[in-house]
Amino acid sequence: MGKIVVIGAGSWGTALSSVLATNGHQVFLWARDRRCVEEINRRRTNEKYLPGARLPDGITATDDMAVAEGAHAVFVVVPSQAVRAVSEALLPHIGSQTLLVHAVKGFELPSRKRISVVLQEVFGRQREVGILSGPSHAEEVVRRLPTTVVVASQDVQLAEQIQDLLFNDYFRVYVNNDPVGVEISGALKNVIAIAAGLSDGLKFGDNAKAALITRGLAEITRLGVAMGALPATFAGLAGVGDLVVTCTSRHSRNWRTGYMLAQGYTLEEIEKQLHMVAEGVKATVAAHQLAQEYGVDMPITQQLHEVLFAARTPKEAVGSLMTRLRRHENELLYGTTPFCQCDIN
Repeated sequence: MGKIVVIGAGSWGTALSSVLATNGHQVFLWARDRRCVEEINRRRTNEKYLPGARLPDGITATDDMAVAEGAHAVFVVVPSQAVRAVSEALLPHIGSQTLLVHAVKGFELPSRKRISVVLQEVFGRQREVGILSGPSHAEEVVRRLPTTVVVASQDVQLAEQIQDLLFNDYFRVYVNNDPVGVEISGALKNVIAIAAGLSDGLKFGDNAKAALITRGLAEITRLGVAMGALPATFAGLAGVGDLVVTCTSRHSRNWRTGYMLAQGYTLEEIEKQLHMVAEGVKATVAAHQLAQEYGVDMPITQQLHEVLFAARTPKEAVGSLMTRLRRHENELLYGTTPFCQCDIN
């Protein structure tokens, strides 16, 4: 078994380290906070991010980035806005043969670049990057509850190597050859999850949330296809799978962000309680701008953007969504319907 390095000791980085250690790998978990390093090494816990979880003895925490030297694989699992700076610090310590994987669900701002693009700008344009995504709450993974994810890359052999590192009897990994679709799905489902949390916080009921999930998937698919993704990806684990779990689970920081916004909390107050800004807040900014850039209709994203950044109330946003012009559901992907020649704009 090879040496594996996980960069980022938040909930997901810690849970992935647990999977890798369970599989018999020598795992080094990099954390910025020295107190976190000492807690993991001494107590086998990470109470800030995974309270109550016991970590395998095969994980060694460190705050020294040089630990990546000689690694068989490096997993980057840090907040989206920290990826570039962390990767630049990692660059001198990672070899050309090291497998590079990221499990970050967001876009870089203000560039609006996908995370794999950021990594390739740091490590080299020809560097192949694996993307790990799918419905996978860290709180359940660390408890070894059944979880199924995808690893995507245009280099199928690379994806299969990553699959081999992670696959076990409770963590099933599929290979996917559409990295664009997988990354867009992972980032944008967080936007819809905030909207779902708002809906639940306002007690709008199951009908409203089902509509948000369904029409949210339509928005994600439209933008993804416009950006070069394969439509089928959005019907898979990285698409509808991750969207459903993030919109319906109290484990989700993005759902909780929306729910707390509905209770009157500010984003600053929510950040303090969650220990970070939910990725969906930043992703809403990126999605709003990308929709304009690609000319894609994303009404839920537009209304959520106004709630988050333009002082629109959630009830006003829902009113705007419910009273939009009548449409054909077959506009799901491309904004057109085969049934009539009428103007649908």
